[in-house]
Amino acid sequence: MGTYYIPRNVKGEGRILFIFTGKSLMYTAIGAGIGFPIQFIIANIIGIQYWGIVATLIGALIGFAIGTLKIPKLSFIKNASDIAGENIDEIIKRYFMFKKEKNKIYINKEMEVKKDV
Repeated sequence: MGTYYIPRNVKGEGRILFIFTGKSLMYTAIGAGIGFPIQFIIANIIGIQYWGIVATLIGALIGFAIGTLKIPKLSFIKNASDIAGENIDEIIKRYFMFKKEKNKIYINKEMEVKKDV
């Protein structure tokens, strides 16, 4: 008797609480951590508790979007097809590295060697 491969759906097995991957949970926590001081300021200084909670949720939602979503292919934007399908956090990291290098891009160019046959 032979053994056969039975395909199964393993897409959601690496997720926490059905929607969070490890990376998206981390970015959501960072976003909520940024929104929490805003919530503290709004709730204690201004005295409006509701808007502080909304600020924390908006920070968490922005963090979740950065950790989860990918750049869509937008044909009406000139160079958007170059980055289509890449994660938003990778694009942000590359942007900060670009600014850190003072707007310089280094390209490794291989030279073609022509052989006479």
